[in-house]
Amino acid sequence: MALQNIGAGNRDDAFYRYKMPKMITKIEGRGNGIKTNIVNMVDIAKALARPASYTTKYFGCELGAQSKFDEKTGTAHVNGAHDTSKLASLLENFIKKYVQCYGCGNPETEIIITKNQMITMKCAACGYLSDVDMRDKLTTFILKNPPEAKKGSKDKKAMRRAEKERLKEGEVADEELKKIKKEAASKKKPSKDGVSSKATSKKKAHASDEDHSPNGSQADETEPVVEEDDDDDVQWQTDTSIEAARLRIQEQLSAVTSEMVMLATEEKEKEKEKPSSGKKSPERKKSPERSNGSTHVNSPHENLVTEIKSLLEKSSSAKQFKTHLESVSGTNQEIADALVEALFEGVEKGVSKVMTKKKNYLACVMQEEGSQTVILQAIETFCHGKASPDFVKEVALGIKVLYDADLLEEEYIVKWYEAGCVGEHKNSPVWKNVKPFVEWLQSAESETEDE
Repeated sequence: MALQNIGAGNRDDAFYRYKMPKMITKIEGRGNGIKTNIVNMVDIAKALARPASYTTKYFGCELGAQSKFDEKTGTAHVNGAHDTSKLASLLENFIKKYVQCYGCGNPETEIIITKNQMITMKCAACGYLSDVDMRDKLTTFILKNPPEAKKGSKDKKAMRRAEKERLKEGEVADEELKKIKKEAASKKKPSKDGVSSKATSKKKAHASDEDHSPNGSQADETEPVVEEDDDDDVQWQTDTSIEAARLRIQEQLSAVTSEMVMLATEEKEKEKEKPSSGKKSPERKKSPERSNGSTHVNSPHENLVTEIKSLLEKSSSAKQFKTHLESVSGTNQEIADALVEALFEGVEKGVSKVMTKKKNYLACVMQEEGSQTVILQAIETFCHGKASPDFVKEVALGIKVLYDADLLEEEYIVKWYEAGCVGEHKNSPVWKNVKPFVEWLQSAESETEDE
């Protein structure tokens, strides 16, 4: 069976993973009873994840002819003699309106009918909700014949609930076990009043002998080990003076490392003494004065952003910018953070379009090993800092542009997402918006492994 890429825009892409069979038609009958039979309509509909009745009805609406799809036999007929090329062009229009995502163009979408009887398409890749034009004739047919709900969703929910309950029961059981152990330990603790320091030392010596004896392992198995806290009445004090600290450092470290640590401590003490002498730090001398008399010092990140902005203005292309970027001092992560902020500061909507234009500039800092993680972390810090809420909503579309351009790989995106979900900003809306795209990547990877 001959296959072709779904969507006219992806026709020349040899590595496009979404394919459908080429349309095969057959003209049947004569005179007024002439009909066009779309032989492989069922296979086409399966590839598009849409009911075959939708595509057949769409042909009838667009051609102004009667159309019928038989569910039992799987045959699709449209009255009149129609060319295969004409029906194929109509099918492309159907794919644009009712299959492809309006945000990223991915055909892996699901039709959802809202409570207000509006038709939307949810993209499994980027999570974008596409609003279908309700003025189209096919929309009334879809509302009367809604798509079947996916099987297994209720079973999955029930399994998730059972898993949560099982985890809760396990936590309760662990807490009860801890309580029982604490009670057993408190009962077997000896009284502190009748125990002398000599007795404790004898007990410790006896315990050390038991550890070295061959029967020590059996004793450990029969009797639980109880830690004796006989030093509760003793108050411990540490000498926090500078001389005592120096002695401790010299004891613990080697001669070379101790000198380095002592130099660092002496420098800190000198810095503390400088304000008292009335001398200003060199950084404050360089900082510009405001009109109200106060001083403001730009952070290194702000200085780096302004430097990269000036380089972007000077550069007419990404190649020229790459040569200018070599003169910038800083780590790869610092440069990436500043570059993302310089490129996307003030961007609110249309993130995918802006990312498509600026992706070559981002590629300038993605030459070294591990630079994919650096760019993803830079996008994350920008979303947590100066990015607008609309940018955060469409951040998945921007990451998908970099993924389609082979600048980012699935492995790095999934690792970055999993680390962010348990990190400092785990409650950030970034992960909620990126989640559908990551789930789509994982499902696509599992499908390729199965194939």
